[in-house]
Amino acid sequence: MRIQEKLFRPVLTTKGRKTGKEHSVMLRAVNHNGKIYFSRHRPDGDWFKNAVANSDVKIKYNNEVFTGKARLVEDEELDKKISMLKYPGEKRALEKRVTIEVVLD
Repeated sequence: MRIQEKLFRPVLTTKGRKTGKEHSVMLRAVNHNGKIYFSRHRPDGDWFKNAVANSDVKIKYNNEVFTGKARLVEDEELDKKISMLKYPGEKRALEKRVTIEVVLD
């Protein structure tokens, strides 16, 4: 089964870049063009740094666990598109963000 929702709140699990231990956090995610996106204001969050350092991630949603590979989005237009999808009709959709893209296995 694949994730059908365009906007959802899964648990993202990354591997600690220092400890190697799993680190899980519930986040708002965007499902766009078959890929899953997570974003934040600055690249200072542990989950963000972990995903950049180790691309192997897990996404838990609706009692299912999906595995995938994460990468930093370097396309500013895609960053903007994800923000608009993540915060439809909200002022914060216009704020500059950093984004991680996950391609599910």
